[in-house]
Amino acid sequence: MLANLFKIFKENNYATIGVSIYLIFIIVAIFADFIAPNDPLRIHFSGSGLARNLAPSFDFYLGTTSNGRDIFSQLIHGSRNALAVGLSAALAVAILGTIVGLVSGYYGGWVDNVIMRLADIALGLPFLPFVIVLAAFLGPNSWNVVIAIALLLWPNAGRIIRSQVLTLRERGYIESAKVSGCSNFRIIFVHIAPNILPLSFLYGSIAIGWAILTEASVSFLGFGPSDVISWGYMLQDAYSSQALSLKAYIWFLPPGFCIVLMVVAGFFISRGYEEILFPKMRN
Repeated sequence: MLANLFKIFKENNYATIGVSIYLIFIIVAIFADFIAPNDPLRIHFSGSGLARNLAPSFDFYLGTTSNGRDIFSQLIHGSRNALAVGLSAALAVAILGTIVGLVSGYYGGWVDNVIMRLADIALGLPFLPFVIVLAAFLGPNSWNVVIAIALLLWPNAGRIIRSQVLTLRERGYIESAKVSGCSNFRIIFVHIAPNILPLSFLYGSIAIGWAILTEASVSFLGFGPSDVISWGYMLQDAYSSQALSLKAYIWFLPPGFCIVLMVVAGFFISRGYEEILFPKMRN
């Protein structure tokens, strides 16, 4: 299974580009303390006072904000929060959606009905307002975005995985496992689960883009933590300081470009997973 994944990633240009983008951001996030020349929250001063709205220079590669903070350092450290939220949300959606889909599809009956009705409720909730309300109750925290995405996006993965399990449970090898005395737990997680892992990976990769966009939106609206630098926080700071009217494009274009790049990378990876699920697409 893993060999096929690596083979397709190697042969598929979309998947290769997507993985390469994430690897670059992961390296940047790991070595952010060494790459960023300054503390992203530090307020700098010049000879004439606050070092505000400075143009790019050797001291500040992308200039400074209206509060005298280094834009380049904020951009580098913002990759950490984006990756933490994106990958955590992807993992949460993949795990929760997989478990729910396996249990619902295998047992059927009232268990399936209850889970599917919960899925209908989750799908009916408005996404961004739900995240904002959750942040209001739990406080401004990036992990609230992960919780919200896990609660609202699991039905998408769970429904598809459930439909696949409904067909797999009727296969001959499942009947043989039951006759041989295998427990339901072993049948679900040993005999069925490996066959639906590509679907889990697919919806997990899609959740990465949703998580990054949602975190940026929440931070831009002012519901994110004020002590954590993120790309959404940078956009909100630029907007409140009227960076566009000041023509400080170097302030808000880089974080916006990074958000787009991360979301596109998630799409490219999901495109590669589609070739695993639908081999005819390779042609």
